Amino acid sequence: MRIVLTGAAGFIGSRFSEMLLERASELGYDDIVLLDALTYSGRRENMVAVLADPRVRFVHASINDQAVTDELLSGAHAVVHFAAESHVDRSIESARTFFETNVLGTQQLLESARRGQVERFVHVSTDEVYGSISKGAWPEEHILAPSSPYSASKAASDLAALAYQHTFGMNIMVTRCSNNYGPRQFPEKLIPLFVTNLQDGKKVPLYGDGLNIRDWLHVDDHCRGILAVLEAGRSGEIYNIGGGTELTNFEITKKILELCGADESQIERVADRLGHDRRYCVNWTKIHTELGYSPQVTFTEGLAATVKWYHDNESWWRPLVEKK
Repeated sequence: MRIVLTGAAGFIGSRFSEMLLERASELGYDDIVLLDALTYSGRRENMVAVLADPRVRFVHASINDQAVTDELLSGAHAVVHFAAESHVDRSIESARTFFETNVLGTQQLLESARRGQVERFVHVSTDEVYGSISKGAWPEEHILAPSSPYSASKAASDLAALAYQHTFGMNIMVTRCSNNYGPRQFPEKLIPLFVTNLQDGKKVPLYGDGLNIRDWLHVDDHCRGILAVLEAGRSGEIYNIGGGTELTNFEITKKILELCGADESQIERVADRLGHDRRYCVNWTKIHTELGYSPQVTFTEGLAATVKWYHDNESWWRPLVEKK
C-alpha cells in the first residue's frame, strides 16, 4: 500500500516518516512517498535516514502542482498532510505565501485525494486556529477564532478538509497540536532560536512581558498521536493533541538559560509581536479516551535532550543561521 507524506522534509514530517517506517510492515505500507517543495525550512538532510530504505522515495514538488498530486495520490491508501507555512512572524511580514500554500495547496491535495479515491486522509493542523483562551482548554468543537494570518490560513485549510469530508464522503480526520519542540526544528522558533543564540554568545529576544502561555508537546508525542489517528481515527473528526506542560515564555526561557549555562542577563526584552495571543491550551481528552494517546516524553527530559541535540549538531543548524 502507498502512503504519501507531504512536508516530509520539515521538522515534524521528517520525524513522523522515521516513526512510520518503524511500523510500516505492521501497517502494510510498502510504498512510502515523501513529498516536499524544499522551501527554506524543508531540508534533504532531514530525510537521509529514511531514504536509505527501499520502500521510501522522495518527490521534490509543491502540493499546488496538480499533475504531481494527481499522480501520487491515485490509488494511494493514505495521506498525512504536514506541508504548510507555519511561522507567525513570517505571516505578519508577508501573508500571501501562507494562503497559497496552506489554503490553496490543501484544496489541491484534497481534490487529488478525492479523484484518486484515497482511503484515509489526516490533515495536520494547529491549536492556534482557536485563538486565545484565558482559562480552561479548548475542546475540538470550540469555535475557530484565528488571530494571525498564519492561523487564519490554517483554519481555512481545516474547514476545507472537513467540507470535503462532508460533501464527498471522504475519510478525513483533522489533528490540532500544541507547541511542538524537539531536534531538527528550524531555528526561527523559540527553543532552537534561543539555544543557537546562546551557543553563539548572543542574547535571546523575549517578546513583551514574557507572560504568554503555551502548552509544550515533544515532536515524538505529536507523531504518536498522528499515528493513532491514522490507524483508528474516525472520519470527519477533529483530534486535539496536547503535551500537558503549560509554561510562560519567561519560564521556558529561564529553563533554556539554565541548560545552556547562562543567566537572565542574556535576555533581551523586545517589542511584543503584533496580535500576540496570550494563552493556548487544548483539551486532549478525546484522543486519550478514543485512541489511547498520552504524552510519553516529560518536558524536563525532552527539553534537556533537545538542547543537547543542538549543541551536538552545530553542522545542521549553522548554515541556516548564517543565511538569516
